[in-house]
Amino acid sequence: MSTTPSSGFTVLIPARMASSRLPNKPIADIAGTPMVVRVAQRALLSQASRVVVAADDERIVQACRAHGIESLLTRQDHVSGSDRLAEACQLLALPNDALVVNVQGDEPVIPPALINEVARLLTERPDASMSTAAHAISSLEEFTNPHVVKVVMDARQMALYFSRAPIPWWRDGQSGPSLTALPSPAPLRHIGIYGYRAGFLALFPQLPPARVETLESLEQLRALWHGHRIAVHVTDEAPGPGVDTPEDLERVRQLLTR
Repeated sequence: MSTTPSSGFTVLIPARMASSRLPNKPIADIAGTPMVVRVAQRALLSQASRVVVAADDERIVQACRAHGIESLLTRQDHVSGSDRLAEACQLLALPNDALVVNVQGDEPVIPPALINEVARLLTERPDASMSTAAHAISSLEEFTNPHVVKVVMDARQMALYFSRAPIPWWRDGQSGPSLTALPSPAPLRHIGIYGYRAGFLALFPQLPPARVETLESLEQLRALWHGHRIAVHVTDEAPGPGVDTPEDLERVRQLLTR
């Protein structure tokens, strides 16, 4: 399958300086380069026609500028990354049909091919408002971990639901209240990368939050709640580690140093 989308797309990387678990995360040094710059450099290896960091702090903008990465300053009071991206689309004057891929600013080893596939999928699925990605879960520990988001799809690889709970629940694979084995076929771990059209990004912050979104703390459930479809690309290759904690940062530093 081709990994080149049928039309150009823009990668937007939301970057927020405040982080409860890792202060100043976007500019954390990884082998001499700020983390958000490393993310942008990976995105530049994709088929994107443009890569822009949407920052909430001038220090992030300056770090990007020093490394030749395009960036813009957005408001600091956004409650979510989607709100920040909506403002970025407005500042960049992107037309409503422009394709945007949201690459998280804490994924310094994201595969460029995955970015291409998320963009390609949305171009091929005009009935979808969003696209995203997932990969097979191989361990019971990962399946039952609430920090690992799972997704269940329909026959056309549209998302039915996302959850922190182990879904689908295998009724016959449990001993008492606990699972003892993985379902077959393997359940899917959601990967936090999204494709949108700029017009939907402008609409999304105006949609009332859904109760399930609040319960699960998963923003993509708002789209499903309001009837929007999310197409899912299933990749054979799990992306490299993201960075949420100081321990994650050290792990990635060691990986990239090697």
